[in-house]
Amino acid sequence: MLDPRATVENLDAVRAALARRGTAAAAALDGLEAPAAARRDLVRRADELRERRNSQSRLMASADKAGAEFAAAREAMRTLGDEIKRVETDLARVEEVLSDLLLRVSNVPHPTVPDGADPAANRVERTWGEPPRFGFAPKAHWDIGAELGIIDFERASRMSGPRFAVLVGDGARLERALGQFMLDVHVGEHGYVEVAPPLMVSRQALLGTGQLPKFEEDLFRVEPGDLFLVPTAEVPVTNLHAGEIIEAPLPLRYAALTPCFRAEAGSYGKDVRGLIRQHQFNKVELVKFATPESSYDELETLTAHAEEILRRLELHYRVVSLCAGDLGFAAAKTYDIEVWLPSQEAYREISSCSNFEEFQARRARIRYRPARGAKPRLCHTLNGSALAVGRTLVAVLEQHQQADGSVRIPPALRRQFGADRIAPGAGAGGGGAGGGGRVVNPMASGRPSSRPPTPDPRP
Repeated sequence: MLDPRATVENLDAVRAALARRGTAAAAALDGLEAPAAARRDLVRRADELRERRNSQSRLMASADKAGAEFAAAREAMRTLGDEIKRVETDLARVEEVLSDLLLRVSNVPHPTVPDGADPAANRVERTWGEPPRFGFAPKAHWDIGAELGIIDFERASRMSGPRFAVLVGDGARLERALGQFMLDVHVGEHGYVEVAPPLMVSRQALLGTGQLPKFEEDLFRVEPGDLFLVPTAEVPVTNLHAGEIIEAPLPLRYAALTPCFRAEAGSYGKDVRGLIRQHQFNKVELVKFATPESSYDELETLTAHAEEILRRLELHYRVVSLCAGDLGFAAAKTYDIEVWLPSQEAYREISSCSNFEEFQARRARIRYRPARGAKPRLCHTLNGSALAVGRTLVAVLEQHQQADGSVRIPPALRRQFGADRIAPGAGAGGGGAGGGGRVVNPMASGRPSSRPPTPDPRP
């Protein structure tokens, strides 16, 4: 949330900054004008009343305590005190209205964020590697998965509906190996503390990170009770320090591998085939708590940590700065990492790394103490996917597919996976070197299908 006082006192400047996101973002401030004016009047009235009370106090100090002047000043003090309480009560109500309105106002873009209204204006910062070249027509991951018997959309759709998948045998093993590999690097080499958080969170936790109240339709609510399945580990991990004053030196760095659950309410018809847009998926999330002075250096480091995973997996990618119109609601600046998918001849997002500055910390009341005895300050929060495990699996299958139908496992992943390839006919047991021999995949005896799942009937 934006600073309520700074926002109402600089409304035109904040409106101009939000206009970089688009007219709708700036228009979210419209409802603030009346309560902002009321707040200014009440603050002015309270200051005037306090000054009059101070005058009466000085008069009482110099008056004869047995005289009429003292008695009159004392009565005036009592009257002024009652009036100040009424004004302060009204001011608290107005500030509550302002805070509720500001919960629906997005963050202000950082000055280094490119101008633009949509992804076409995103700025490419760098690329790594080259798109793989094949001596054959590269296949999509859903066809690779079906032919190897390691991904089954049809059975998942029968039991759960669209946008679910069953990973089988080497598919499940690859998913598990990727998540373990990411944690091994981030915890063992990059200095993050691993966290295994709850997968259900309260409304207040989602309010603190900015998913609520604006994006409730994208969440899965758990009944009974007012809990929600986590859309990302960002929510529980950021809320580790909600309502706290952090006494430890910053930055704090956390990593979590969790399932994520998203309703994808606004995405019907998009990415119907495959693993790109699922209701349930695994993701390694990195979360940082930093000082305002260091947070943008921490953003660069966090992004580099996510990139390192792709480099070790030998996956071609690029990094883009999101333009103001493409920023997420709570972000002040975001780098998207986009991996190359040969079947689509396109880059697809595999990570977003963002600095939220004070936006989440103010909502979740997360502060730190700069020095012993110093006044607490709001910290800056950052997070990034490092990486979305399912999308990384997609990239490995597509970029490392071979002419014989196998998939090469990058050397950096072979210790966790236990083999150097996924071979046709190896099925559930893994038939590559070190795979332990061939075990028949029982799913392959049914009808693993490369057909897309049944489309969602909702509009």
